[in-house]
Amino acid sequence: MKPSILVTRAIFADVLERLAQYFEVDHNQADVQLDAAALKARLAGKAGVLANAADRIDQELVRDLPALRAVCNMAVGYNNLDVPALTAAGIVATNTPDVLTETTADFGWALLMAAARRVTESEHWLRAGKWQRWSYDMFLGVDLYGSTLGILGMGRIGQALARRAAGFGMTVLYHNRSRLPQEVEQSVNASYVGKDELLARADHLLLVLPYSAASHHAIGAAELARMKPSATLVNLARGGVVDDAALAEALREHRLFAAGLDVFEGEPAVHPGLLEVPNVVLTPHIASASERTRRAMAMLAADNLIAALDAGPDAGRPPSAINPEVLPRRR
Repeated sequence: MKPSILVTRAIFADVLERLAQYFEVDHNQADVQLDAAALKARLAGKAGVLANAADRIDQELVRDLPALRAVCNMAVGYNNLDVPALTAAGIVATNTPDVLTETTADFGWALLMAAARRVTESEHWLRAGKWQRWSYDMFLGVDLYGSTLGILGMGRIGQALARRAAGFGMTVLYHNRSRLPQEVEQSVNASYVGKDELLARADHLLLVLPYSAASHHAIGAAELARMKPSATLVNLARGGVVDDAALAEALREHRLFAAGLDVFEGEPAVHPGLLEVPNVVLTPHIASASERTRRAMAMLAADNLIAALDAGPDAGRPPSAINPEVLPRRR
């Protein structure tokens, strides 16, 4: 008899077909958002789950699920997973790194340019029928070319963003939990600085650091006060890295020129203050949303689940385990 798994949200049909080769698949193609109680009920008796970044899987959930052996996140971030609790329970956790790096970096550049050049603000104004004539000071923005780009968090996506800055003749500064090797810095033409210096010098600040308790509100009122009033801020990381209330206030008071946000605290809810200011570009967590990339993410999550449950050609060797130390204990 095939093991039983749950796919928590709607997914590409060919991914379900692949999973069905190995498992009895309980899917959610109606794409109903499962609350904690519904998720727990659907996971009863399941050996594995292909989860979404919005699915909170923690100690309280898994302690009553003795059959659960694998939790495979369709996301590179995994702050929705209580990894220590999963590890203690002998449950392997996986994510989907690498496959979304370039697509996410492309989108970060789109947000940056839209914020700096007031693209959405001017489009809304035009659509409202307010354009009657041209004027020299209409929607003046700030330049990217020749400016200083600051990157907070210098993993795969941060490095991909830095590579793109070369075409704009930008000076690239970064801050990270640990400094990159010199050869990596040289390959992306980036210089390491302290966080305070990064905030003070950046004309444009891109956030791509992972979310954790330590990075909660890494950009709050104090950090925003250190930035130039002419600066822009783009958050590609996770909601909670930025204090959205403090950001809305800084934008409203023009202590920051503009922002571009793809992630929010408490999403899909958006802080009402951000909806009231014109100098922010808002998108609904779509940085990885090209069809090719989302398909690659879904297939990698499926490959992880197949391997984690000892099936397929890579049985016992999921491609991107977060806690690989669990695997030998299960054999």
